[in-house]
Amino acid sequence: METATVNPATAQQPPLIPREVLFGNPERTQPRLSPDGAYLAYIAPNEQNVLQVWLRTVGQEDDRPLTADRKRGIRAYFWAYDGKHLIYLQDADGDENFHCYSVNIQSGSVRDLTPFQGVKAQPIELDPAFPDQFLVGLNLRNPQVFDVHRVNLMTGAVETDTENPGNILGWTVDAEFKVRAAIAATPTGGTELLYRETPDQDWRTLRQWGPEEQASPVGFSADGGTLYLTASHDANASRLLALNLTSQEETVIAEDTQYDVGGVEIHPTRHTLQAVAFYRERLEWQVLDREIADDFDAIAAAHAGEFSLVSRTLADDRWLVSYTTDDGPVYYYTYDRASRTSTVLFSNKPALEGLPLASMQPIQYSARDGLTLHGYLTKPVDSAASPLPTVLLVHGGPWARDRWGFSPLVQWLANRGYAVLQVNFRGSTGYGKAFLNAGNREWAAKMHDDLIDGVNWLVEQGIADPAKIAIMGGSYGGYATLVGLTFTPEVFAAGVDIVGPSNILTLLNSIPPYWEAMRAQMYHRIGNIETEEDFLRSRSPLFKIDQIQKPLLIAQGANDPRVKQAESDQIVTAMRQAGKPVEYVLYTDEGHGFARPENQLHFYAIAEAFLQKHLGGQCEPATDLAGHSGVLN
Repeated sequence: METATVNPATAQQPPLIPREVLFGNPERTQPRLSPDGAYLAYIAPNEQNVLQVWLRTVGQEDDRPLTADRKRGIRAYFWAYDGKHLIYLQDADGDENFHCYSVNIQSGSVRDLTPFQGVKAQPIELDPAFPDQFLVGLNLRNPQVFDVHRVNLMTGAVETDTENPGNILGWTVDAEFKVRAAIAATPTGGTELLYRETPDQDWRTLRQWGPEEQASPVGFSADGGTLYLTASHDANASRLLALNLTSQEETVIAEDTQYDVGGVEIHPTRHTLQAVAFYRERLEWQVLDREIADDFDAIAAAHAGEFSLVSRTLADDRWLVSYTTDDGPVYYYTYDRASRTSTVLFSNKPALEGLPLASMQPIQYSARDGLTLHGYLTKPVDSAASPLPTVLLVHGGPWARDRWGFSPLVQWLANRGYAVLQVNFRGSTGYGKAFLNAGNREWAAKMHDDLIDGVNWLVEQGIADPAKIAIMGGSYGGYATLVGLTFTPEVFAAGVDIVGPSNILTLLNSIPPYWEAMRAQMYHRIGNIETEEDFLRSRSPLFKIDQIQKPLLIAQGANDPRVKQAESDQIVTAMRQAGKPVEYVLYTDEGHGFARPENQLHFYAIAEAFLQKHLGGQCEPATDLAGHSGVLN
């Protein structure tokens, strides 16, 4: 029997948590109540370990799978308001051309609601007053733009509802199930709010925002006279606003001087604002509707961690609530509003319960130019060793942010003996527009300086061993990894790049067609490929491979529509021609990230051995990894 390879420096670490436990499929997840509360749906693997949508009659134990996906698994679904159909999304091997399928919960019959080859579906809205209809965006007429289509769930008929004039990024539907507002891109990289009183009228512009601002419609009031939106004009952070469509007067509903609005809870039938979230170090709710104040208090007291409403009946008498912690599975509870009692439904991964999982601590430090940076530090459980081998784990986007909570990737690294630093570098979202815009044109510059400053802070704190620090990430985090090994080659002992671009020029030249309306915004934030080729070349790791000193592991999905396979191929080819150390694994049935557990387990087995070799942490032996599509090149 094989035993784990253990470095003496990490011999006091807790027992290894198997990769299968961390990266394998959940046991059950994403529960949703039917509109009438009679049924509970959830996602769980079938006997072939492929994720399916399952159905249970509430109060019974008649659980059965509704779907029969054969390979990739289903990860997104929702109830139709007729209570008879569930709608789920699926693409082909990660190409992101999602189709919407409906499944009849009684007959089990499945219908492709958007049966168009090479077309991407974007669900827009359902409404309980129109239970047999579904609004969906399709780039059927033009690959670059999404028109609104109205789908009849009973017949499958698809009709064009609203045509996109060419620059609309998102649609907003009123309480009468009519498209009456939209957010559109402008030639300068900004956005504008479009509005029409009735669907037969032309669009008119209510407000414009420049490329430095953030704005997004949230929804209409029940009478259609007020539009709720989040926007950052006249403030640093995005605020929740109510716009009177007659007088054009704006009212501030909720705001924070530093943090953007991070979510809004709206009553499903009354269309009233009930609560707003701000994501500070952790998720925090502000109740707007007194009617649910006691409910939120009761929910907060029922279980530790961050809570979110994931489902509610049309009668609004029962809610499903999720609780996220940093050191355990996600717990789902049923909440009864009449008695204000919570009953545990299940956790997504019971195998995590009782394991030696690490806590994720919010941290902050000052960048070299004085900007305050926030992030999270996770250290191995009960680690007496200091300083520690460390992984700088960089988030993707880059217009996104790391959050507190359970992360299989973070727990895997911590369990193997590594400190894990996650930095919300400038350009990350959630911290207001000044912080977001501080990242403009700073790829491989100040955005990277923020990461290096975080590494230096860890070393100064005595936490990180400067000779044993790796950089790792996916998408933009993969790019940051390549930057780390080329622009600052002396800092890192190794790098792990997952679907990261190596050349900004080829990245911008190969974006999906449906990103075309966002091109001006991307040019504003990254650089203009038409006028600044030399600038973008100077920020591209591909042209600095001669600087690479340390080993690199690259993983790529062959069907990635955002960061094409060529981004990884070209830097691997160049490195090998230059005699630089690189390992490359390509997954033939994946896209922008790896969905199939077989592929995840295969990749993280490779990554674990790679990190042990260069940092010295613990390593679980590779076991039977059948079923993956990875090709080591």
